[in-house]
Amino acid sequence: MSSINKIMMPDVPAYWLEAKSELMKRDRIMNRLIPQFGDLHLVGRGEPFTTLARSIIGQQISVKSAEATWQRFLSACPKCSPAQVIKIGNEGLSSCGLSKRKTEYILDLAEHFKEKRVHADKWVEMDDEDVIAELIQIRGIGRWTAEMFLIFNLLRPDILPLDDLGLLKGISVNYFSGEPVSRSDAREVAANWEPWRTVATWYLWRSLDPVPVEY
Repeated sequence: MSSINKIMMPDVPAYWLEAKSELMKRDRIMNRLIPQFGDLHLVGRGEPFTTLARSIIGQQISVKSAEATWQRFLSACPKCSPAQVIKIGNEGLSSCGLSKRKTEYILDLAEHFKEKRVHADKWVEMDDEDVIAELIQIRGIGRWTAEMFLIFNLLRPDILPLDDLGLLKGISVNYFSGEPVSRSDAREVAANWEPWRTVATWYLWRSLDPVPVEY
């Protein structure tokens, strides 16, 4: 059965079907929620440098503004490579509508990749916390951005982004009848999801917004 599913849906994370089944058995909320979204699943997002650059550009602005800025960035830097970003420099990045701070962040990201201060080619083999430790050395990348990278680029199955407002709201709405929840509350609810906390988080996001947002 699993081999058939992989042939039919090659872009589905390898663990997704097992995780859905386990979560539905263990958690009555997940048992109700998961079937509502049929065959929808987490979809991986591109190459590491591109993914991180897009995350930085999208910080603290609306989805619409982030997309417009991203398209301007791609027009100026179509290869979206560290070398090209460094070549267009401050002036080129600023002309895309990036703030002074985000321009500095994107250049720092490019320098880290160009000088191999991060080990992107080894991230697939590294533990979650080791990848996070490398990523947060880059200016403009905090734990939340690193966790989004682990979810959407490396497709890690057991990430619980406790700084994510969508996750906290999803837990509030689905488990606490809309009452505010603390990080401690969220951690307690999520203990029942291990080792599939990414999957449960994704379904809680969908419960608030059925259309996945690109990171």
